[in-house]
Amino acid sequence: METVTAAFILTTFAGLSTGIGSLIAFFIPKPKMTYLSILLGFAAGAMLYISFVELLSTSIENVGFLVANAAFFLGMVVIYFLDRAIQHVHLDTLPDSHVHLDTLPDSRQKRLQKAGIFTAIGIAMHNFPEGMAVMATSLSSPYLGMSVAVAIAIHNIPEGITVSVPIYYATQDRKKAFAYSFISGLFEPVGAAFGYLLIFQFLTATLLGIILAFVGGIMVFICFDELLPIAIKYGDEHLMLSGLLSGMAVMALSLHLLG
Repeated sequence: METVTAAFILTTFAGLSTGIGSLIAFFIPKPKMTYLSILLGFAAGAMLYISFVELLSTSIENVGFLVANAAFFLGMVVIYFLDRAIQHVHLDTLPDSHVHLDTLPDSRQKRLQKAGIFTAIGIAMHNFPEGMAVMATSLSSPYLGMSVAVAIAIHNIPEGITVSVPIYYATQDRKKAFAYSFISGLFEPVGAAFGYLLIFQFLTATLLGIILAFVGGIMVFICFDELLPIAIKYGDEHLMLSGLLSGMAVMALSLHLLG
């Protein structure tokens, strides 16, 4: 029971990091993008290392090479189709910090508010399987779950920015902008609860092995589809690689010390 409680705490922490992104957007309207590049590279490095070294390898030990890899690629396929169905709003499409709110035309404000709401819905849909990922890895190993939660929390911060900024520019309401970001983050623990109630109650070593590989596939897709391209866009490949290698090294060291 303590393991389940810890898993929910970690999942909630990861999900509510979108709120941290909202606060950054409000108090630092133009955060230095090179920092964002390194952070996203770090999160990608951590997630990639965990996916291949821990999740997929553990799954292969539990269910065999073919089943584990089938679940791994199935995870990528599922998140791919989910991703295609979601409207994206990236940071570089948002208004600059020097733009006055009262100078935006009504049509622009409506488009921005709609973009923010759609992004909040999309992030909520992404957070749902991520919550299941943190829950599954935490049940496998609390230390592994903590590593996954930290990596997901880092990548949730810029997502919070993309939710809150367009809604704020459209409504001039910081509370409303923060609320949308906060609610989208809540779907992370909701996903964990859903997974626990419908799947993890009947957990066996075989099912856990399949779930871990499936989660690994989801995390690898997120790294290559979202984290690394955005990290390069807001910095360069050298900054991204420094973060990537640092993330891998930190995860390797932490798993060695805590495992």
